[in-house]
Amino acid sequence: MPDVTIPSDLLPADGRFGCGPSKVRPEQLAYLAGAGAELLGTSHRQAPVKNLVGRVREGLSELFRLPDGYEVVIGNGGSTAFWDAAAFSIIEKRSENLVFGEFGGKFAAAAKAPWLEAPHVIDAAAGSRSEAEVLEGVDVYAWPHNETSTGVMAPVRRVHGDDGALTVIDATSAAGGVDIDASESDIYYFAPQKNFASDGGLWLALFSPAAIERVERIAASGRYIPEFLSVKNAIDNSRLNQTLNTPAVATLVLLENQIQWMNGNGGLAWAAARTAESSNALYSWAESVDYATPFVANPEHRSQVVVTIDFDERIDAAAVAKTLRANGVVDTEPYRKLGRNQLRIATFTAIEPDDVRKLIGCIEFVVGQQG
Repeated sequence: MPDVTIPSDLLPADGRFGCGPSKVRPEQLAYLAGAGAELLGTSHRQAPVKNLVGRVREGLSELFRLPDGYEVVIGNGGSTAFWDAAAFSIIEKRSENLVFGEFGGKFAAAAKAPWLEAPHVIDAAAGSRSEAEVLEGVDVYAWPHNETSTGVMAPVRRVHGDDGALTVIDATSAAGGVDIDASESDIYYFAPQKNFASDGGLWLALFSPAAIERVERIAASGRYIPEFLSVKNAIDNSRLNQTLNTPAVATLVLLENQIQWMNGNGGLAWAAARTAESSNALYSWAESVDYATPFVANPEHRSQVVVTIDFDERIDAAAVAKTLRANGVVDTEPYRKLGRNQLRIATFTAIEPDDVRKLIGCIEFVVGQQG
């Protein structure tokens, strides 16, 4: 298609709509350059940085309204590291893994470790989700709260299986943007580069007392566990407000400010209402035009933080995304492995709903130029 200039009055104030790393608010950067600057380049074993970690843990406890006995645990590496850590430290014998996108599949692959029984994997076609099945001998039931690759969301609901079975939820792209009852899971883990508008390199998790007991029991069992992938190490260090290895302090500063912003505006309910407003605007628009449709057909399965929209074959979605990028509206391309004629748009908490509505106008303008 020819070069297209989108009129400036149609453009969003901030054109970042990527699914991770996500938009970082200017106020976070100002906080990093101000109050956070004196922490950069200082020891993570000393009080100033340990206090920062403590504030992050306390802020998350408030945000998620943690039940008594639950703890916020922080570890090095992102969710990818957590999948391997879970195979060593959390799955006792066998897991059940729901797979309805790229990231659920990666956890299922990590659960195929040779010291474990083969996981029970329940697949669903892209754009739909699978459901948990109670199965004797399964001690971990695991699935993504939100599948970033496809824009499918699943409920956070405890599985009542064998005595002691844990419900483990990958929340990386949902945490901080979707309201939950933390008591419905034993481990709710995430990385901070989505709704928390920070950078990667850490995993954070909400652990129930039963999950902590499981980790401690496996650690004492004699199973070989690499130090970096030991969840017990992460728990022990978190209780000291530190991590096993040096964390990215700037990431923690950005995260702290985002948590403060969320809690100060009304907490998780406020954040969830904000992402729902943005995603509903996109789904309603896609259903109102004759050239687009929500990729996730079942409205109950649709994500409120990652919206995937298919386009009619008459419209070249890749060209639309390229034109948007040339005009400063970036990261609307689909997940690379999905291979669909679609746009994928984040509606994370930091993204202004008004900017989402502006984005819709930009898409309509660009599509009009393709004709």
